[in-house]
Amino acid sequence: MPDHIKKQLLKEIQILEHELAHELPAEIKKAVALGDLSENAEYHMAKQRQDFVNARLGQLKKRMAELSLVNLANIPRDKAGFGSTVVVYDSTKEEEIVYRLVTSEESDVAKGLISTTSPIGRGLVGRQVGDVATVVTPNGKRELEVLKLTTIHDEADDDDEDAGNGTTN
Repeated sequence: MPDHIKKQLLKEIQILEHELAHELPAEIKKAVALGDLSENAEYHMAKQRQDFVNARLGQLKKRMAELSLVNLANIPRDKAGFGSTVVVYDSTKEEEIVYRLVTSEESDVAKGLISTTSPIGRGLVGRQVGDVATVVTPNGKRELEVLKLTTIHDEADDDDEDAGNGTTN
């Protein structure tokens, strides 16, 4: 899992855990002191927030567990997968587009960062140079031909080579 994603998720978990353990109990206690819980808006809002925070914490912890299971050794070396940069020809738009396949937390369509779980991401995963992926998006069907593929392994190999080319003072 990319470190910045892990840090982002851990930070949100810490904030929510603090709210759940300290802030919400104080709010609920203050609301209970006002009496008659049946018509106590402060109490009901605090309880709803508590339920939301509990649910969100569950989601974040599940996502952390899922991401920690990602094994880079299982990502193909010759096909598009997580971390790959894919240059495609979109016959619908008649243009070349560069996509990088990332986690849903990192996705930013404007920057070409496409989640592996998005329609385009799912269509590209497992493809090789020369393959054509037919992808159904909210804007209609698109045909994407893979022109160039750089996997996460290729980039790691390039980084290793670059590290060996450094000079010492």
